Formats: sequence, C-alpha cells, structure tokens
Amino acid sequence: MPETRQTLRLGVCGPVGTGKSSLIATLCRRLAGSHRLAVVTNDIYTDEDARFLRSAGVLDPERIVGVETGACPHTAIRDDITANLMTVEDLEARFSPLDVVLVESGGDNLTATFSPALVDVQIFVLDVAGGGDVARKGGPGIERADLLVLNKTDLAPYVGVDLPTMVADATAARDGRPVVALSRHDEESVETLTTWVVQQLAVLRAGRLDPQDPGPMAAHVHAHAHD
Repeated sequence: MPETRQTLRLGVCGPVGTGKSSLIATLCRRLAGSHRLAVVTNDIYTDEDARFLRSAGVLDPERIVGVETGACPHTAIRDDITANLMTVEDLEARFSPLDVVLVESGGDNLTATFSPALVDVQIFVLDVAGGGDVARKGGPGIERADLLVLNKTDLAPYVGVDLPTMVADATAARDGRPVVALSRHDEESVETLTTWVVQQLAVLRAGRLDPQDPGPMAAHVHAHAHD
C-alpha cells in the first residue's frame, strides 16, 4: 500500500477581487503558529500576489513563491499544471515536512477550477460586493468546489446585499456542500474556515481524502433558443 502523502495541497480560486490573497493571509496568520505552511500564487506576468503576502509578513518570504503563468490563469491550474505542480513539489522538498501548501489561482471567472491532480481540496471564493445574485448563477466552482466562501460579509450593508438570502442561494446551489460566510474581522467565521482546513488535513492523513474534480460547466439551455 503506498504511503499517504502528509502535505495537504489546498487550492483557492475565484474571480478577480474576491479576496483570495486576503483569505490566504488570514489562514497563514491563524495556522502558522501550529502548522508548517507554504504558498504558491499565480499571476500572468508578475508576482504581485506573492509580494503582497511577503510584505504582509504572514510567513517566511522564502515559503511564498509566485508563478508567472504567461497565459489565462485557468490554464495553469487545470489544463497544464506543470509549472504549479513543480513549484509545489519544490516547496515540499525544501521545507519538508510541510502540513499545508496553499495554491492561489490568478483571478479568473466563475468557470475556473483546479485540476484534482494539482490540489487535494479547493475553495471557491465570491465576495458580496460582486452582487447578491452571483451565487445563483452557478458554475462548477460555486456548485461543486469542496468549500464555497462568501467573502467580505461586513460590506453587505454598504452594497445593498441581503446576506441571509445570498447564503441561502449559495446553499441551495451546492446541494449540501459547505458554505462559509466570511469576514476577516469576524472571529467566529475565521475560526470556522480555519477548522475546516485543519479537518481536511486530518482526513488526508487518515487516507480518506479522495480529490474531487468539480468538472466542466453544467449543461444548460437558453430559454429562447431555436432549432
């Protein structure tokens, strides 16, 4: 029987501006005292997200590596994962043993998801400032990622979003899969997110984690389509 890998590879994906880097920074601050972490970020032509995380001081800078994808962000996390996978494996070798490697996608659209060959579990991030109806629009990440995070919930009153309705819509779209309404200023929601990550690590090390592929966009029809 092959030895169970001890490092959880956790993908964080979602559209531009939803707070993926901020979410990773929050997790690093909460877990760095008890877990051994590293981060891989993705940008098309820069390492801006990596520089943001290094400047935030959430980890030793050498544990944060930026990948310049040179193409659409979803390509490097799903279609040709070579650059990301090599970077993850290099971090795991240099800083062994690691508990969690967080892989941040470049900002993309509602259809982007990680290949299960790259990450063990994936979080899809939306933010309330993007509109309360976004969760109803569906897509593989919203519907079938291991965890959906509705981020920046503290902004809901200022952008006219009914947060309970947005959470209910997201929950309905996900058919029982977990949803976390998150604000980095809200201790309870941060604890819920952190606990979920730690639980995924425990499941991996117990040999019971089977990475799932959210898959392509669900089949759909246009109401006024003609033959």
